[in-house]
Amino acid sequence: MLFLVRHAESIENATKYTGFYENPRPWTGPAAHALSRDVVGLTPRGFLQCLWLRQTLRDLIGPDPVVRTSQYRRALDTAELALPGLPYEVTALLNEQHYGAATYMTKHELYATYPEGAEDRRTSKHLWTPPGDGGESLAGGVLRRATAFVDGLHVASAADVVAVTHHTAILALRAVLERRPVTELVDEAREHKTPNAAVLVYEQADGLFHARGTIPPDC
Repeated sequence: MLFLVRHAESIENATKYTGFYENPRPWTGPAAHALSRDVVGLTPRGFLQCLWLRQTLRDLIGPDPVVRTSQYRRALDTAELALPGLPYEVTALLNEQHYGAATYMTKHELYATYPEGAEDRRTSKHLWTPPGDGGESLAGGVLRRATAFVDGLHVASAADVVAVTHHTAILALRAVLERRPVTELVDEAREHKTPNAAVLVYEQADGLFHARGTIPPDC
């Protein structure tokens, strides 16, 4: 079994339009990305969601699961609080989409600063490659990482796997696991975004993964 877990609610999730996104942005692109990766932690609600995850995952996973998490603090905190005492492997394959120089830019500032990419960002967000070092598109870099992660599962041990990751990474992982176009999943996410701390359940059989449902948090 594979359990994809979106990290619990973070300060960034709770204050998206009142905290980190300012116009003009007070940080450079690299500094903004470092904040997002290394500093942003969980809200009080996020801690409660981790307690919910602790009980939910305990009832779902088998003995000695393999736990993997992204390099971002909010994912690391979720793994440590939801699965206390279990070792985990940190992997960049589960990282959130890297927004490069555009990290924490409002749309207004982004379009004014980088007008050459504005049309792609408006109409084909999955194809849009953020400017600056490290910027990756959903349909490019994130999907490649998701493919590499899933390919690694086929040669892993028979233990259940818990992967703590992020919204955009989950879109790419679902595209690979469910063999569906990224565009279809992006359209669905506009209406029904994966909640923080939700658990997506997959079963591996005959070399393929099959979706077995999503468990949303009750807090």
